[in-house]
Amino acid sequence: KCSHLRLACQTEPKPYYTSKLWWCGITLLGLGEVGNFIAYGFAPVALVAPLGCVSVIGSAFISVLFLKKTMRAADILGGTLTVTGTYLLVTFTPNVPQELTARRVQNYLVSWPFLVYSILEIITFCILLYFYKRKAVKHIMVLLMMVALLASLTVIAVKAVASMITLSAKGKMQLTYPVFYIMIVLMATSCAFQVKFLNQAMHLYEATAVVPINFVFFTTSAIISGVVFYQEFQSAALLSVFMFLFGCLLSFLGVFVIARNQREEHLQIPFIECGLIPGKKSTGKIQPDSRSSLYGTLNNEDDSVKSQS
Repeated sequence: KCSHLRLACQTEPKPYYTSKLWWCGITLLGLGEVGNFIAYGFAPVALVAPLGCVSVIGSAFISVLFLKKTMRAADILGGTLTVTGTYLLVTFTPNVPQELTARRVQNYLVSWPFLVYSILEIITFCILLYFYKRKAVKHIMVLLMMVALLASLTVIAVKAVASMITLSAKGKMQLTYPVFYIMIVLMATSCAFQVKFLNQAMHLYEATAVVPINFVFFTTSAIISGVVFYQEFQSAALLSVFMFLFGCLLSFLGVFVIARNQREEHLQIPFIECGLIPGKKSTGKIQPDSRSSLYGTLNNEDDSVKSQS
């Protein structure tokens, strides 16, 4: 964002991919995603997915330094709620150590809870896809629900791949099993379609609406998939489950408070002054009344006289 703003202020804007600052940002973003991928190999899905709220806090506070935005009271309140929720998530997540081998992943794939979950998810996705394709229903909830359903498969595949790579690096080779490559294909496919529907949502709706709703849907689907597929809450105490869900609720509220009432900042676009247009006075209208038939064009004096008559 900082790179785009700097390029827009130049007299002769260059393509963004020629900016060293943009490449620096992309590199840092890639390193963050690699770290997120590795985290799935060491921690439960129910813990890693909700911690994505930290990026929302980081974006809100770092934008004050780099984008010169104003720190609002809502940012401080939202950050406090999110940090409190994060603390509860880390404290009460059931961290049951399990060695996620390829054989165990195969057993999870054919277990009846996951089969029932998969059937329900496929039916729900097909219904949403029907309304999206046939009925042209492109409501934000429909789009982001499809993203969330795909995200649950992505999270399952990412954790399986990351865990098998981690075990292989420790000397227990898991990369020779076919399930490893099946999970890679599932991860890449579901991620690609996620991008498709998420891009559609970002195109039709404001980012301030898409980001918090997508975070809530993604986190919820990731937790459910972790519970169903990896059985992460199987031996958890009732108090731990309640406090974990309460931590998720606080994180959701924090993200909504930070994103609420934020306006999209558009890049500065130079406009031509009326005084610089030949034959026009500085008091002339460039953008006339929208109710006029000439909306979107420069008024011609003859046309103006005709319209008045």
